[in-house]
Amino acid sequence: QVQLVESGGGLVQAGGSVRLSCAASGRTISRYPMGWFRQSPGKEREFVSATSWSGDTTYYGDSVKGRFTISRDNGKNTVALQMNDLKPEDTAVYYCAAGHTIPALTTIPPDRRIYWGQGTQVTVSS
Repeated sequence: QVQLVESGGGLVQAGGSVRLSCAASGRTISRYPMGWFRQSPGKEREFVSATSWSGDTTYYGDSVKGRFTISRDNGKNTVALQMNDLKPEDTAVYYCAAGHTIPALTTIPPDRRIYWGQGTQVTVSS
């Protein structure tokens, strides 16, 4: 089992930046592709970004390309999401996820065997 805990959410003005962190415990995440998803009220959970286990390959949803950057530190068992140029439509609960493969994270819907964090709220005011 992998336990994931997100932090770093909050209220930010449009155009601002927020950095989310995800701390893993239970198992090392060094062999897991990791990702971020988000969900706003009344909407399906949306893929945001993913990274390979080594961090060499990254993936982004179309709505965040060029604004968000995913990174990981396997030595610290953490994953981060740097979010820049935030827009009101980025408002959502953001979830950290660990998958067994990249397709497990990027396929719609995501694989049922994904490990999820509890989520952290990001609110972007206009």
